[in-house]
Amino acid sequence: ICIFILTDTFNFNNILTIQQDISSFSYVHFAVENISIFDQNSSDHPNIIEGQGSIGIEIIEQVPAVDAIIVPCGGGSLLCGIAISIKHLKPDTEIYGVETDKNCSMVESLRKNERIKMNISSTIADEIAVPMVGVNTFYNIKGLVDKMIVVKEDWVARAIMHIVKEEKLVVEGAGSVTIAAIMAGLFPNLKGKKVVCVISGGNINTTILARALERGMAAEGRLVKFKVTVSDRPGANSQLLKLIANGGYNLVRQFRDNSWIEGDTYTIETKLVCETRNLKHALELKRIIERAYPGSVFETEPFNDKRTCPCYVKKLCS
Repeated sequence: ICIFILTDTFNFNNILTIQQDISSFSYVHFAVENISIFDQNSSDHPNIIEGQGSIGIEIIEQVPAVDAIIVPCGGGSLLCGIAISIKHLKPDTEIYGVETDKNCSMVESLRKNERIKMNISSTIADEIAVPMVGVNTFYNIKGLVDKMIVVKEDWVARAIMHIVKEEKLVVEGAGSVTIAAIMAGLFPNLKGKKVVCVISGGNINTTILARALERGMAAEGRLVKFKVTVSDRPGANSQLLKLIANGGYNLVRQFRDNSWIEGDTYTIETKLVCETRNLKHALELKRIIERAYPGSVFETEPFNDKRTCPCYVKKLCS
C-alpha cells in the first residue's frame, strides 16, 4: 500500500495522467523517484523474505518427517523464504514452486538464467501474477528449489472447488495452485510421501468464487453442455426433459433454436446445460442422450481429453 503525502511542489493531476500511460509498477517507481517516500517491495525485500521463512520453521516443528513442500510462487518471496529455512533445518526435504500457465515469470527467468519481464494475463490466480520476479528471490532460489511446476488454469478452478467441498475452506486462486498441481498429476514422484502444500490466502471475492466453482464443476464433468435436435411437435421437448429427469440430472440452462438451423423445417436445435453428480454420472448422461438422439453433440468436459485424463474416461466407459 502506497500512501502519498501531497505537497505544494507536487501536482496530483500529474499522477492521474501518468497512471493512465504506464503500469502500476512503473508508476510506483516514478513516485519513489519524485516524492520522498519509501517503497518496500513485498516480493523482494530481505525483511519480507525473512518473515516468510518463519513458515518453513513452523512446518518443521509441526511435521518433522516432511518429505516435500509445495509452495505458490509469484514474485518469489514466499518460496524463497521457505526454501532457505527448510534447506537449513532439513536439507533432504524437496522444495517445489508452482505457477500458472498464464503467468510463469519465475519459470521463464530460471530457464533463461536472467530476470525477464512478462506481460500479465488475466488469471484466476491474480495474487501471484507478477511481471518480473525480485532480484533477491531470483538469485537465492537457485540451488534451493528442486523444481518449478506450471499448472493449467482449469486445475486451479477445480482445486478451489475441491478445497471448499472437502476442507470447508475458501481459498483464493493463488493459494490453490499447490493443490491444483497435485490434482493435475504433476507430482507422480511424491506418491506415498509426506507432503505439505502451502495454501497462502483467502482474498477472493464472491463473483470470482462463484465463477471458479462453476468452472471447476464443468472441468470435473459435474456441469455438462450438449445440443440435440428434436422434432418441433407437442410433447417432444417434454420427452427430452423427462429423459433427463429420470436419470437424476438437474437442468441448469436450456436454449431452443428454430431460426438458425439447417435441414428439416419441423426440427429444433436445443442446447442444454445439465448438472450431474460426478464424472461417471456425466458419462451415463452422454450414453443416454446419444442412444435417444444419435446426432447429439457434447461440447464440454469430461469429453475433452485435453482437460480430463483419457485413461480415467476410458476406465469409466468400459
